[in-house]
Amino acid sequence: MNRMLRTASFFVGVVLWAVSAPAAEPARPNVLWICADDLAAYTLGAYGDRAAHTPNIDRLAAEGMRFDRAYCNSPVCTASRQSFLTGRYPRSLGVTQLKTALPASETTLAEMLTAAGYRTAAIGKMHFNSPLKHGFEHRLDMPEYQQALKKRGRRPIPNDGPVQPPWRPFKDPASIWLNSACLPVELADADMSGTWFAERAADYLGETSDQPFFLMVSFYEPHSPYLFPVDYRGRRDPRLFAVPTVEPADDWQVPAIFRDLSAGQKQGIAAAYYTSVEFVDKNIGLVLDALRGSGHDRDTLVVLTGDHGYLLGQHGRFEKHCSYEPAVRAPLLIRLPGTIRAGSHTDALVEFVDIVPTLLELCGVAVPAAVQGRSLSALLDGRATRHRDQVVVEYSENEEALIRDDRFKLVYITGRRRREDGYEPATPLDHRVIELFDEQADPDELHNLAGDAAHADRVDAFLRQLADHLRRTARRPDLVPETADLHCCIDGCLVPHDVE
Repeated sequence: MNRMLRTASFFVGVVLWAVSAPAAEPARPNVLWICADDLAAYTLGAYGDRAAHTPNIDRLAAEGMRFDRAYCNSPVCTASRQSFLTGRYPRSLGVTQLKTALPASETTLAEMLTAAGYRTAAIGKMHFNSPLKHGFEHRLDMPEYQQALKKRGRRPIPNDGPVQPPWRPFKDPASIWLNSACLPVELADADMSGTWFAERAADYLGETSDQPFFLMVSFYEPHSPYLFPVDYRGRRDPRLFAVPTVEPADDWQVPAIFRDLSAGQKQGIAAAYYTSVEFVDKNIGLVLDALRGSGHDRDTLVVLTGDHGYLLGQHGRFEKHCSYEPAVRAPLLIRLPGTIRAGSHTDALVEFVDIVPTLLELCGVAVPAAVQGRSLSALLDGRATRHRDQVVVEYSENEEALIRDDRFKLVYITGRRRREDGYEPATPLDHRVIELFDEQADPDELHNLAGDAAHADRVDAFLRQLADHLRRTARRPDLVPETADLHCCIDGCLVPHDVE
């Protein structure tokens, strides 16, 4: 009898403990963020390009949500990357130009997740412009790749044609540093930096740990000169690429360095770019396959971005440093099985500063007050179809900014700054430029409506909204002109005020 009582008491105790014990916190997802340099959304199969060979990116898009109107916050590598890694605007960080280093005082996503118990790693290009790791415990980049390649030696390659010369942008003619001959690097696939980075990412994903991880894998491709190995020679026929028409309305802003490119050279540049995109897609596939093989596939939040867009001859340009849609609209794919519906997409206006708060929310981590982005979670789970009424992008090197809503876009250029980025037009600007484009009726942005009296109120409203945004996001509010003159205010705000 005593034994029966003791047994009954034990089970009652277990039941009471189960009822009173706090529920275990749900497991936090891992985070895998893949970034490709200068990757334009419109060159991917997932975004409707039938000429693209991007099966791995396309498969990722089919498994998650594709964002059709995602905007970088600056069309230049450093400013965009440090902005989307902190969730703060470039001008608020004081990082708007290519050579500026991310300040140690700024908090990155890696630091936020480390504080929440994540292990962290960054493999590939980060553009910190300093030796600081900014919260990434494990860090591999070009120096480590070059050491590994030197140690093991290069694999022999067939002597079947010319290869890329040393990259000398702005010193050689554009036809050479933009690889119009569509030449490979003098390396086999297995010896390319992109392949090495993908393999090291696979190694990291294969490690076991009780901690969730945040792994960022950042490829240098397809940035010019559009790297790809000898194995990819001849994959794309330049003759199959159309040459964008340069309209008379474009003439004032075409960079001088691109004016002498022939139609054939432009086709070769496009072929080289698409070959490099195909190569980076292969390496993205290596990473995703490793994730699937690791056992972490279903509990890993996967993000894929470019760092901005890229123009391949539109408006006579082969770069990104401007406000045209192909330069500022970038790919954004997010996948989390069980949370994000496979094959979904949205045309909501979003900014790259929105990525950090989104990942933090999905990981159950509080969003710091300094983060300026807005979480995309309501789009991801179907609670919302709209996100922002407007997006703002700024390119300080040209004292240029854009603001756009669902249909119209205003571009503002002060005309006071001589560009130092190499993309000066044949006749440098000496006056303010304001452009208004109807993105619905004129998606190629060829017809400036800013001088049309019918749009005067719209232009004025955009200017007021842009001035308000620039005031609110200024790193140095003391340098914002105290004036009711909108032009004077915007002109003053667009002057670069980077950290030193």
